[in-house]
Amino acid sequence: MSIADQIRALETLAALDAELKIMDEDLALERGALSGLQDSIKTLDAKLEIDRAALAAGEKTRGELITDVRNMNLQLEHSRDKLGRSRSEREANAAQRELEELRKLIRDREDEAGKLTVDGDAVRQGIEATEAEHGRISQELAAREGHIREKVAQVEAARSRKGNERETATKALPPVLYRRYDTIRAKKGVGIAQTSDGTCKACNMGLPPQLFHRLRREPTLDQCPSCFRIIYYKPPASASQASASAKA
Repeated sequence: MSIADQIRALETLAALDAELKIMDEDLALERGALSGLQDSIKTLDAKLEIDRAALAAGEKTRGELITDVRNMNLQLEHSRDKLGRSRSEREANAAQRELEELRKLIRDREDEAGKLTVDGDAVRQGIEATEAEHGRISQELAAREGHIREKVAQVEAARSRKGNERETATKALPPVLYRRYDTIRAKKGVGIAQTSDGTCKACNMGLPPQLFHRLRREPTLDQCPSCFRIIYYKPPASASQASASAKA
């Protein structure tokens, strides 16, 4: 396999790798969009579960407090009767203390129940807002899921075809050259570079004059001293067009 053939094979491989990279980015984007919507729904489901449990617990406690207040009011009536039936100052004082303690307990229970009512209203509002957001995202997911899955399937199929083309292209290269290319590509993203004016087109650094003259003199492959990509000479577009015109 001539150096010129190797260069053409590397160019084909690099073009396929660039296409595959774009496809992988598209797949990640589409899968990320779908996963993001699904994760948002899961997060909202978890929040609704917590908020509904908190609301139920608060309502239960509030109901218990209201029952306590009702029972204490009955005790309060009983204590008033005791106060009215008191036959001594000692009995009257005891009944009065009992009344005051009951009134305080009733006020405390009513304050707690009132606070739970306010807290419950806030939780209900939060639940309503979360349910609305849940509905909005569910509608968006329902509208987009089929399209996203279809697009993912199309990109996966195209990627599979390009993957087969890449496998064919790699077989056209000497194994040592392919491993070198693939190692550089894994580190740099792009494994090859061109030069037409003494500058590496990948990293924009100037090449040593001797290296550039050698690349220009005859088809050969080398490495850019700056970015270490496989580099070769590519005539400027105008020169290439002039050469093609002369041959025609």
